[in-house]
Amino acid sequence: MSEAARGMTETVFNIAYLFIVWWLVIAMWRRRSLVLAHDQPVARLIMWAFFWLGLGDIGHVGFRVVAFALDGPATAVTVFGTKLFLAPLGSLATAITFTFFYVIMIMLWHDRFKKPYGFVGTTVFVLGAARLLIMALPWNDWNSLQPPFFWAIARNIPLMLMQLAVAYLMLRDAVAYRDTTFLWIGTMIVVSFLCYAPVIFMQQKFPAVGMLMIPKTIAYLVIAVIGFCRYYRCAAVPISNTGGIV
Repeated sequence: MSEAARGMTETVFNIAYLFIVWWLVIAMWRRRSLVLAHDQPVARLIMWAFFWLGLGDIGHVGFRVVAFALDGPATAVTVFGTKLFLAPLGSLATAITFTFFYVIMIMLWHDRFKKPYGFVGTTVFVLGAARLLIMALPWNDWNSLQPPFFWAIARNIPLMLMQLAVAYLMLRDAVAYRDTTFLWIGTMIVVSFLCYAPVIFMQQKFPAVGMLMIPKTIAYLVIAVIGFCRYYRCAAVPISNTGGIV
């Protein structure tokens, strides 16, 4: 696929993604009164998780759409005399909110299964703080169109470990409690990880690998739809005595 075709595919997909994720967040907010009382904490966390994900992607995805529509990835704006490239600026925004997303995901697991955070759960919070600290270091060169490879890896390793830890806890307890909803959520987190990891390690050498961000993003949309249907649209789904969905 040519660079122009890849850019057009990405632009169309990004616009559709932003529309869907924000429609779901707004629908969750409007239907929050329909959620069963004992499901309120979990439902609220799902809504906030995708609020932060969508907020960051307004920058990441939205800025990339604007950039492709104007001068391509090199599109820049001047703020207080400083030239800022839109695409890297959007990447910084989503890097921050994506970290919040997984912090909320571990809280979601904690509220759903009523388990103590323990070593693995606590590690997720530590990894989140470590990632934010690494991202704050000047060597990340956030205003660069080609981020330093070492720092791109360094700041994403904590995130990938967060993904694996959250997926492990969700899948472990979803199987034990026969909870189909969280079994699917955990599985989609694994799918997103399998798509995301090659992009982090290989995209600079093989740009076409970046297309894996499409199935990775679809996996998050599936999580949002699952959460919406389980807690908002289908709030009256019966629960078995073991805590799972009938």
